Amino acid sequence: MKAALEELQPQCERTIGHPLALQFNSTAGVKKKIEAGEAFDVTIISSEAIGDLIREGKLASASRAEVAHSTLGIGIRAGAVKPDIHTTDALKQTLQQAKSITYPQDGASRPYIEKMFERLGISADVMPKIILAEGSGPATESVASGRAAMVITLFSEIVPVHGVEILGSLPGKFRYDIHFGAAASVAAKDMPGAQALIGFLVGPEAARIFKTKGLEPR
Repeated sequence: MKAALEELQPQCERTIGHPLALQFNSTAGVKKKIEAGEAFDVTIISSEAIGDLIREGKLASASRAEVAHSTLGIGIRAGAVKPDIHTTDALKQTLQQAKSITYPQDGASRPYIEKMFERLGISADVMPKIILAEGSGPATESVASGRAAMVITLFSEIVPVHGVEILGSLPGKFRYDIHFGAAASVAAKDMPGAQALIGFLVGPEAARIFKTKGLEPR
């Protein structure tokens, strides 16, 4: 989402008629700031967190829109040998044989990833090899630099990083998508501008850019 928004920023600014001040963080990090009372106009985070914040009275329900989703998968260093992850057994063997595995410590997908290890019965094998990273960018970049052998994260976090390529999505029953939504603060200083921005994010031009960044438009 970060890579897509950075590319879309000039068009977003033309749409709403003034500059945007963008801040990037994980869904968990953004949610914590909103709950602590930090001022903002629009947030773009996981749809699950959007729902939570609407129930908490932090976001305007009427402004909510689904923006895009991305698939959870595995990334490896570009040019590296590609192990098989097409079946549950192949995924299990690949994870057990990996020298090291990284993923974001505060990412929305972390609970799912660690539950997957439990379901595969390999937690004891893989947890000593886990390198938790502070954010999806550092996690993926550690694979590009060779500090980690593979990253488990969203396709949208793999595509923008040079030197890393998508090995594939998780197979069968382990496939997992994270959906992203947008909503305005109930205390937005410029509600028309917030609504215009959200409208742009669900439009065709944003959809085109999302696709180039590993995201599927709503």
